[in-house]
Amino acid sequence: MSVPSDRRPIVAGVDPDPGKRMALAWAADEAARRRVPLRLVLAEGVPTTGYRGSRDLPSWEEWNRTRHVAGEAALKSAVDFVEARQPGTEVSGTLAEGDPVWLLGEQSKDASAVVLGSWHLSRRRGLMSRASVALPVLAHSHCPVVVVPEPEHVTQEPAYVVVGVDGSEHSVAAVDLAFEEAALRGARLRALYVWSPGLLGVMDEAAARLEGRRLLSEIVAGRGAACPDVELRHELVSGHPVEKLAEASEHALALVVGSRGRGGFAGMLLGSVSQGVLRHAHCPVIVVPRGAGPA
Repeated sequence: MSVPSDRRPIVAGVDPDPGKRMALAWAADEAARRRVPLRLVLAEGVPTTGYRGSRDLPSWEEWNRTRHVAGEAALKSAVDFVEARQPGTEVSGTLAEGDPVWLLGEQSKDASAVVLGSWHLSRRRGLMSRASVALPVLAHSHCPVVVVPEPEHVTQEPAYVVVGVDGSEHSVAAVDLAFEEAALRGARLRALYVWSPGLLGVMDEAAARLEGRRLLSEIVAGRGAACPDVELRHELVSGHPVEKLAEASEHALALVVGSRGRGGFAGMLLGSVSQGVLRHAHCPVIVVPRGAGPA
């Protein structure tokens, strides 16, 4: 089945490195599935200031011009890649000067999703490295943000999408989007509620499991009405949420989680689970900000 969609574009951040195309491929395929335009954005960074008082071209202006020419070439290569992969998809390219986090945040205001690569989210470099764009974009985005790993991971049959459910308000939108993603792919949906075992005995653990089942049932009840063909599986597991969600993502098509909102310090805002799955998930991670509905 197909899921109805408006015409808000998918926005994809372009890496100048032609060897990093997983995020671009994911964005192209998603745009084709949803039948929406794809807008590619390549940020050149903050420009240097030119000197106008001489006929001689200063070295920094030459550098700016060289960078601009290289950016145009990289953007054209990305557009050509999408057109070859999904010939029927409407694709456009935007080359802009400025901070990539701010640019992508602005682009997210009229987008159905923002797609980024995860090459700056390695365990070695860490989420808060200077090169990382994904975390601050996630913190301030007005729409769902997709972080796609490099290299491509291996999925399995039957195909499935995973969604993390914690009983909170911001996980409701994540469940809605997870149903859409599963429906678009003809996949199953695994809804996971992860609880941490207590230290006070079997009775407390039994109560925790009962409460987990109640919350899981309540938050998914009726939310799949628009996607009746999606086979839903409830899963209650004990352990650390990041560890268990990462395990479930190993062969998944996507992992969907909610975030806590926007504004302020990104790390505090997204929460430890959102940050953790970005670092440890094996598949594309879709983070749904509070207030952002399904794409």
